[in-house]
Amino acid sequence: MIDRYSLPDMAAIFTDEARMQRWVEVEVAVLEALAENGGASPDHALACRTNAPTVDAAFVHEVAEREKVTDHDVAAFVDVLQQKVGMPHGAWLHHGLTSTDVVDTAQCWALRDAADLLIEAQSDLIEALVELARAHKDTPMIGRTHGVHAEPTTFGAKVALWALQVDRDRQRMMEARANIAVCKLSGAVGTYSNISPEVEAHVADHLGLIPVPATQVIARDRHAEYLWACASTATTLESIAVELRHLQRTEVGEVREGFKVGQKGSSAMPHKRNPISAETITGLSRVVRSHLNVGLQDVALWHERDISHSSAERIVLPDASLATHYMLRRMVRLISGLEVDAQRMRENLDMLNGVVFSQSVLLKLVEAGSTRDDAYRIVQEAAAQAMTRSQSFRSVLEENPKLGLTSADFDEAFDVRRVLRHAARAVEALNYLD
Repeated sequence: MIDRYSLPDMAAIFTDEARMQRWVEVEVAVLEALAENGGASPDHALACRTNAPTVDAAFVHEVAEREKVTDHDVAAFVDVLQQKVGMPHGAWLHHGLTSTDVVDTAQCWALRDAADLLIEAQSDLIEALVELARAHKDTPMIGRTHGVHAEPTTFGAKVALWALQVDRDRQRMMEARANIAVCKLSGAVGTYSNISPEVEAHVADHLGLIPVPATQVIARDRHAEYLWACASTATTLESIAVELRHLQRTEVGEVREGFKVGQKGSSAMPHKRNPISAETITGLSRVVRSHLNVGLQDVALWHERDISHSSAERIVLPDASLATHYMLRRMVRLISGLEVDAQRMRENLDMLNGVVFSQSVLLKLVEAGSTRDDAYRIVQEAAAQAMTRSQSFRSVLEENPKLGLTSADFDEAFDVRRVLRHAARAVEALNYLD
């Protein structure tokens, strides 16, 4: 992921230095577990722990130079690590392991930490959405279906539904975290030919991971599930962003993204104030969803393993994590600084002179004895007249003496408070979020 969409705390998880530092820890922890279980000398384990290097840019460079000879990144890493630790102790590093024991365990460790950052960001977004929903629990606005005015709703209800969806994504991420926080040290084809399950369990406990049966690799449905949790989150964020973009359109004008001092909306047109955060989030969601497709294709590997997944994962796992994290943080900022124009919302609700209460009138006519189809045609014709002639929908109806509705009937049918009397249910559901 390019620096523009990489935040420091998530980016730190996926640096070459962080990756190889995890490899160092896995290697040393395995040797310590071997010593604990009688498979290696405690002196070797202690020396390797004491002399284990802190991975820096110079270490990464040495591995890259060594890889030019080995044409194998983990073999190059082991060569450099053994040299740094020194002989004879260093010769016991990587004892009984295959490369993927180290790589997969370290990668799952990294994805677990990435999931923690994503869950934290999701929680912050939920908090911001809950605050906004409660602030506008009773703010009426027009609901739109197919982009056309439908019936009144509240802005609070709209935002509350977003919060509930982000919470479902948080639950998905928690489940993905649980399924990716695993470890395997079972060797070349997963049979523990040279490392015992007890050693694997010891290392897993040390790293805070769960040991699982595997072939040479940890099953990739786990990684695909993690990418699905990212893609689902990204899609939810896009759905919020698209709605906010529509509501900020000049013709609608019901919300506006925050605009800081000195900010410019256009290099050419000084009046412009564009929904740039929402548009950025919309675009990045397309990237994250594309990574899910790669993750799903990585599940089907040959026999006990091949490396067709490896090259793809070096791109999609970090990039999906970074982009999703950036999108979440950008959306928190957007929601926290969102400007809501309640007056414009009410003006838009009243724009069509009351025809948005057509269903209420329809039901009143049915209750007064009309057939549903007859009532529908009467209301439909009256609504068309009101919109075409810019007349009050209620007055058009009241001019028809055959309707048989009282003034009280009309008052009730056109009462926005009655229509919205249960709209707060979505906001109240937020009380049950953790």
